[in-house]
Amino acid sequence: MDTQEQIEFVKERARKNFSKGYNCAECILEAVLASGLTEMPPEVLKLATGFGGGVGLYGDTCGAITGATLAVGAVHGRSELPPGEDRKEVAKRAGEELYGNPGLYRVFNLIPNQLVEKYGHTQCREIAGPWKDTWLCREHALHCRELITDAAELTARLICTDKTELASRPFGGKWRTSPTRARSAP
Repeated sequence: MDTQEQIEFVKERARKNFSKGYNCAECILEAVLASGLTEMPPEVLKLATGFGGGVGLYGDTCGAITGATLAVGAVHGRSELPPGEDRKEVAKRAGEELYGNPGLYRVFNLIPNQLVEKYGHTQCREIAGPWKDTWLCREHALHCRELITDAAELTARLICTDKTELASRPFGGKWRTSPTRARSAP
């Protein structure tokens, strides 16, 4: 499969997963696992179960966003800290891997920033707010299915893009500049 075919596979599989009964986070992670874009075993899907409904229906960060984050992390995340004997030096380099330019948090920052542009919020309780009293009615399910489809497409695009290129993009949202500079600003 070429890149566009992989993106379409993940997008359509995640969309169909919602109709099968997977929650929002599971839809995306399962589609990425099935796509072969990562070598993670299928049992990893268990990690996504609790993120549905904004973490166990608590209404916080949308499960499609957390599922996308898990899936992108399965490919672009780190599996260990930088090597070295000096704990302070290792901690410094580990922080630079996350906060620097390039920095891994820049990759993951793209997920909520791109989805908030279309859906206006990142919290499930806000996104699904119109259906608070009619949870899982047809309109709510269709809205969430569209969000899952968009999040799955974004996920596949991020996975198929060079990690260093993604990690060099500017922060969006709350972090318009480097978070380390923002914290030290007066």
